[in-house]
Amino acid sequence: MRKLPLECLRPGMVVARSIFDAEGRVLLNKGVILKPYYIQRLRELGIPGVYVADDMGPEWEVEDVVSEATRLKALKLVKEIMEGVKGEKRGNQAALIEPERVREVVESIVQELLSRKGIMVNLADIRALDDYTFAHSVNVCILAVITGITLKYPRASLIQLGMGALLHDIGKILIPAEVLNKPGPLTPEEYNIVCRHAELGFEILSKQEGLGKIAPLVAWEHHERYNGSGYPRGLKGEDIHEFAAITAIVDEYDALTADRVYRKAYPAHEAYEMLAAAGNFRHDYRLVKAFLSNVAAYSVGTMVELNTGEVGIVLRTSPGQSHKPQVCLLYGREGKPLKAKIEIDLAQELDRWVVRVLPPQEKVEKR
Repeated sequence: MRKLPLECLRPGMVVARSIFDAEGRVLLNKGVILKPYYIQRLRELGIPGVYVADDMGPEWEVEDVVSEATRLKALKLVKEIMEGVKGEKRGNQAALIEPERVREVVESIVQELLSRKGIMVNLADIRALDDYTFAHSVNVCILAVITGITLKYPRASLIQLGMGALLHDIGKILIPAEVLNKPGPLTPEEYNIVCRHAELGFEILSKQEGLGKIAPLVAWEHHERYNGSGYPRGLKGEDIHEFAAITAIVDEYDALTADRVYRKAYPAHEAYEMLAAAGNFRHDYRLVKAFLSNVAAYSVGTMVELNTGEVGIVLRTSPGQSHKPQVCLLYGREGKPLKAKIEIDLAQELDRWVVRVLPPQEKVEKR
């Protein structure tokens, strides 16, 4: 199985991972054979890529860190909340949030993550561009909780962190769509309008009884930066609440690895390096390190070239070995296909390392 961008899909390929919309409806089931109409419809819906079956290497599955059912439940809740807030005309948006429902969903996420050992995050979900805000909020919640677990937060703190992370972008729903989704550079005036979403989120969540003080604070401070370069108040260092600082890190990572109207997604390894380089500058390095310790720099299914000239597909990554995945070799040192597939662990092979990620187009050509 491998993930291909839409432009690399060909009729006859087999869908290896079901694709859903923000309502939880199946757009294409696993096992469906792609037809020209299906590819065109995916393009119209803004689906950026599809996991397809692949006979190049051994079979594997991209494992979600939380179950599909829990992710879809969270996705539907965020969509209902945000669309309700957007449609509210009487200034009572907070009444539409229902803290108990939010807590219930976050508790499910926390419970699933606590029950797992050695979590490594791979980029696995397929999202439509129009669903970005909803899926992004759920991803940020999951990634924030994983980071909190690494930092050994107690369960109650994980739930508070998760609730804040799930609702961190609620203020965006009050920003004009033509500004928020503008494909080109923002004017200074438009940038200031977008920046208001942090304060708007704080105002909405602060009015909600039963939500607590943490969620409003996370919404307000998730664009503050360690060096004081963020907004809306220019806070720096320890003046930023740690839950907001964690949310800022995972918010940035998930945004970097998603297709946006104004740019293509960065590959996982590039986003990893960008965040690692931001430690103790844009973000607190202690928190960045905790987050990145659970993120695979090379996602499962990525085709990589080693320093030896060998080419293979990433099978898995062990915790604490983000840059040293286990790889199934497909091509030898001279570029010739191997008769027998060989699995190696780069954490054990000290004279081998990844030097390049092959673009999806090159994967298609090698088939």
